[in-house]
Amino acid sequence: MASGLQTPATDRLEGEALPNNSALTVISVDAMGGDKGPAVVVAGLGLSAAKHTDVHFILHGDSATLTPLLAAQPGLSGRVTLVHADRIVTMNDKPSQVMRHGSGTSMWSAIDSVKSGDAQAAVSCGNTGALMAVSMLRLRKIAGVNRPAIACLWPSRNPGGFNLMLDVGAGIEAEAEDLLQFATMGASYARNGLALSCPRVGLLNVGTEEHKGRAELKIAHDRMVEAADAGGFEFVGFVEGGDIPGDRVDVIVTDGFTGNIALKTGEGIAKLIADFLREAFGAGILSKFAALLALNSLKRLQKRIDPRRVNGGVFLGLNGTVVKSHGSADETGVAAAIGLAIQLARTGFVERLAARVASTVKKVAEQSAEEAAAGKDESGKDWATS
Repeated sequence: MASGLQTPATDRLEGEALPNNSALTVISVDAMGGDKGPAVVVAGLGLSAAKHTDVHFILHGDSATLTPLLAAQPGLSGRVTLVHADRIVTMNDKPSQVMRHGSGTSMWSAIDSVKSGDAQAAVSCGNTGALMAVSMLRLRKIAGVNRPAIACLWPSRNPGGFNLMLDVGAGIEAEAEDLLQFATMGASYARNGLALSCPRVGLLNVGTEEHKGRAELKIAHDRMVEAADAGGFEFVGFVEGGDIPGDRVDVIVTDGFTGNIALKTGEGIAKLIADFLREAFGAGILSKFAALLALNSLKRLQKRIDPRRVNGGVFLGLNGTVVKSHGSADETGVAAAIGLAIQLARTGFVERLAARVASTVKKVAEQSAEEAAAGKDESGKDWATS
């Protein structure tokens, strides 16, 4: 199997035509991008197929590698269309390089299945920067969106068990207008993915007081107040880091630099707590006995903080649904990411998001025009800028 960006080759295998059923949910999966290899991706595909019996899958990657892996999963028989791609995007490949020479890789092929309409969503465990670059190049941004964002679910005290945070790594910086679009997109995701009719949105800052924070945060704060009705959300104002897992908000908006650090910190703390618990309950005979007595409670805790259950960051702001699975995900994590893609595909999420963004952009433009007009007196002099 070739690796890196060299010779292109992408072909659907003979006899592997897609089922002719417009009502069928079809998910495109990049089999080759994860740290643990295609065996884990196929195993996760098997778990997802067992749970979602009415879904078909398009699997992209090296056919010589994938064919025996698929044969070992009887539950996938007749459920998978295999598309051969003998090149992969490695974790070391630069996004700019992939944009120029990535055609024919399993990642590119997986995104193209969404672009062509063969699939309603794509899932990849591969290089995040490259995946975003290819997705933007092939799917393009939704009209009115300046900067796409990656949204992730975060365990929280809310009744549904999760909060949503964005951006967590699609970009580094974000202007006030970008943050407003993140709020609109995040609220749309929360309605479709978390079944929240009017999500509560907060803007992450170093304090909740309105005078704190950078200039773009203060501008974004005021614009979110004005756009909340058009965006279909309740804006609660500034929130702090402690609110990320709390119950004050449903959607946390921030720039990609801050969001990615918060995400990686949270994952590290969850692993640290799990390690500490194992050490504490394995310290001696009495500790092991206590662990046995607390086994059910420990299992509930493990399930609550298990990052595999919420594996999958969604690329928001594109003309197609793309879910980024963690590169080191096991089969449980891969199945969770595929399950999220299935859920969003079934809700018509991209169409709803595009409509909401368009509505918000129009409303903000109207408000800006009204404010500009209010700054002029009857003689036409602009007192607002004089």
